[in-house]
Amino acid sequence: MQVSIEETGSLERRMKVQIPAEQLSEAIDERLRSMAHSVRLAGFRPGRVPMRIIRQRFGRQVQDEVANDLIARTLQEALAREGLRPAGGPRIEQGPVEPGKALEYTAVFEVYPEFEPASMAGVEIETPRTEVTEADVEAMIEKLRRQRATWESVERAAETGDRVTVDFRGTIDDEPFEGGEGEDVTLEIGSGRMVEGFEQGLVGMTPGETRTLEVTFPEDYANEKLAGRTARFEVTLKRVEAERLPELDADFARAFGIEDGSLDRLREEVRRNMEREAETARKLVIKERAFQALLDRNPLELPRALVEEEIDHLVRQLQEEVGGETRLNLPRDLFEERARRRVALGLILGEIVKRHGIVLDEDRVTRTLENIAASYEEPQEVIDWYRGNPEAMSGIRTLVLEEQVADWVLEQAEVKEVQVGFDELMELRRAANA
Repeated sequence: MQVSIEETGSLERRMKVQIPAEQLSEAIDERLRSMAHSVRLAGFRPGRVPMRIIRQRFGRQVQDEVANDLIARTLQEALAREGLRPAGGPRIEQGPVEPGKALEYTAVFEVYPEFEPASMAGVEIETPRTEVTEADVEAMIEKLRRQRATWESVERAAETGDRVTVDFRGTIDDEPFEGGEGEDVTLEIGSGRMVEGFEQGLVGMTPGETRTLEVTFPEDYANEKLAGRTARFEVTLKRVEAERLPELDADFARAFGIEDGSLDRLREEVRRNMEREAETARKLVIKERAFQALLDRNPLELPRALVEEEIDHLVRQLQEEVGGETRLNLPRDLFEERARRRVALGLILGEIVKRHGIVLDEDRVTRTLENIAASYEEPQEVIDWYRGNPEAMSGIRTLVLEEQVADWVLEQAEVKEVQVGFDELMELRRAANA
């Protein structure tokens, strides 16, 4: 077998392979001989069909099958001999299959970039630190109350924060427009659900009152036919409902699993949950900042095949999240930036783990699993489920290994700890997840 390599780009390679004619002919003859015992043709007894007839009848098919088998086998041998690792499946350009002549083919593929991860010395990374205060706990208690709020009809003028039911009819230049009409529409004043000016115009209205509102659609409004135009809405307010928060009492505490109804115990439980959430958020933000530093210090040319594979993965993932039978038909470039980031990080992290001998910390895996399970009512059941689910455990191990690489970055970088509030930390987490 003869192999030659041509570099057609910084990452692209064209590997030409020539399989000797003798090897091709021997493989074809061996395959035809193996068929002789089982071929059945009219006019011949089983196993007695002449080789000349078998070659005439099945020769072309066998040549193609043998060629495919030889290409599959020799491709791996050639790659191993040349020390090449394709990034994505090679594209095969096959020459003609002719008995008595060598079989030639060309494998076109990209290789993984070769690089040494840059030192992180001198990199500045801010790490957030937060303490859950009494005010944070009380704010969370209020959120819990809002989650269990009820709405009661009131006979008074509507105020910001009220829920109202309205009928409306909109016109532009005295002509109705699509989507500008609704009946029994329920909305919360101040929610920002409607175009700016609409909800504010409902303040002060009483049930049964009709009012004309004039609003202007934003210049960047999604519906280009309405963007920047002024509309008049005739609105009839049919019902006003005020929010009623549950009393902060023993029943409220019991609703959140505090059997004795103690509000102090509820606050303790809320604080513990917030502290766990804060620690999880802190680790995520630090990891993402460390990873961004790695990306900044290690600009890579990426194999296009890997980026395309990652885009496929992101599309499938979004489809699973959306669910349903409707297939999403979104432009692939919407996923390009995220796919490139993930591919680059995967290459950089893999190289750091290999070059610096970072070994997965199984004790840390256990602690991470226990921390995840602690937020559930039956932690041991959650742990058992993970332990019995290889895919889920693989996700946790990957998370821990990523954190270990982030620690490696922080050990070299100049770290500045910054105190932030709980809400600010949650915003940082959302930004890191975006």
